[in-house]
Amino acid sequence: MGSNNVMASSPLPAQGRRAFLFSVVAASLLAGCATGPSTRPGQEARVNRVAVLVPLSGPDAAVGRAIGNAARLAQFDSKSTAFEMTLFDTDQGGAAAAAQRAIAGGNDLILGPLRAEDVRTVTPVAQRTRVPVIAFSNDVSVAAPGTYVLGFTPTQAVERVVAQAAAAGAKRFAAIAPASTYGQRSVQALQVAAQRVGGQVTGIETYDRPENARAAARRLAARPYDAVLVADNGRVAALAAPSLRAGARILGTELWAGSELGGTARLRGAWYAAPTQGRWTQFVQRYRARYAGQTPPRIASLGYDAVLLSVRAARNWAPGRRFPLGAIDDAEGFDGVDGIFRFRSDNVAQRAFEVRQVTATGTAIVSPAPTKF
Repeated sequence: MGSNNVMASSPLPAQGRRAFLFSVVAASLLAGCATGPSTRPGQEARVNRVAVLVPLSGPDAAVGRAIGNAARLAQFDSKSTAFEMTLFDTDQGGAAAAAQRAIAGGNDLILGPLRAEDVRTVTPVAQRTRVPVIAFSNDVSVAAPGTYVLGFTPTQAVERVVAQAAAAGAKRFAAIAPASTYGQRSVQALQVAAQRVGGQVTGIETYDRPENARAAARRLAARPYDAVLVADNGRVAALAAPSLRAGARILGTELWAGSELGGTARLRGAWYAAPTQGRWTQFVQRYRARYAGQTPPRIASLGYDAVLLSVRAARNWAPGRRFPLGAIDDAEGFDGVDGIFRFRSDNVAQRAFEVRQVTATGTAIVSPAPTKF
């Protein structure tokens, strides 16, 4: 599949941080970013270009296309003509080859790719030409000089919901988690978070397949716990919940966001930490209106927010010069579909999560997300 050029229609007026209004321009586009360093060798002044690397074919094509659509929507909403945006298929010859095509085409910023293994192959290609990468992965291990991780990492969600549970009196924590990188990182986060709040982890059970989550929950029966983390999506949580100890608070991560959980009686009252739901709802409405009723997967918001970041930085990105890295490192952060975020010194996005409670009819906010760092 070839690349697809996307341009918006009119310039974005200068503005400071303000309310999140999709109908005018999405998110806060802050002023005052650093200018880029020297012009790339052999380049003449030209329009800036941004590449979006996502799978547009293969098994993850639906997700990749949704992220690409969200990126287009962000540029349309912002009315920015500061750069041209092109989509490249990471499943056409591999992610490294897509990055090479993007850089050869004059793209000075890469948004994506999605999969951690693809980020690892793209990073050295981008580093050789000093092109920054803002990856959609949630794997913190792929962060590197010039490569930033924008995805939702389980660590921050676990820390947030554990702190909330501890404030409500929980002292003994347990967990069931998949035998995967996500599960391992969630368990590690639980252990650190429990120690931080003066609690203890009394039991951890893992499972190799979602259908085995119920058995893992039953194996915890002999362990005492006040709160139990289900480090998996809402479907698995609903499967395992009836087998968890009665009276214990069930906790979840950002993977629960958008799931219909209230139909499982044992999950009513459960807490999970996730990005702000209200902005996501607005984003879905905008997305469905522009893309013929299609409903985006939750991860699509990363494409939107990555472009908002690019639009803000582009206000101080002179044509033909390198992308201004100082814009990515802004300590005040950015405001988008998923609330405020900024990149820490390890190049991983730090996010502000809210804590929600599952109810019979949906969810309710237990603790709102912070509005500033």
